[in-house]
Amino acid sequence: MIKRVLISFITMLFLSAPMWSKDFSVAYVDLQYILKNLPSYQSATDQLSLIAKRWQKEVTDMEQETKVLEANYRTEQIFLSEAMRKQREQEILDKEKQAQELKRKYFGEEGELNKKREALLKPIQDEIYTAIQEIAMQKGYQVVKDRSSEPSLIYMSNKLDISDQVLNKLGAK
Repeated sequence: MIKRVLISFITMLFLSAPMWSKDFSVAYVDLQYILKNLPSYQSATDQLSLIAKRWQKEVTDMEQETKVLEANYRTEQIFLSEAMRKQREQEILDKEKQAQELKRKYFGEEGELNKKREALLKPIQDEIYTAIQEIAMQKGYQVVKDRSSEPSLIYMSNKLDISDQVLNKLGAK
């Protein structure tokens, strides 16, 4: 335990060494705050939400169709010939497979929703990062950190927060 603390302290000491320089300056942004106040981001997320709901309804409807087929099969099973039972079982399996394929098509790792999210959000993210970079270059900041993803940040002066400047540069304020 003591060894871990010592290693952590030494690591922090070496990583913060550049901050001892007079010419080293840091700024912070709160990306969550920026995104929340950016109308284009809100519009994109609303659009993604509508698309996801529509696609989820398609998947749910197909799963419901499968359940209806299964219920009908269980009810009629005793009246069906062996060939008809196999045919109905295959229909149910095919419908389940279609539902899974549809779910994967829309919501899978490389699904349509992720592609749509990338298409809608990437340009917004690029605009934000370009604005941050331009402000950093104008003001002479060597490092700009995201305050919302900095769990170890205990205190930060508001003078270091350039989030509103980024929003102004993006025309959102």
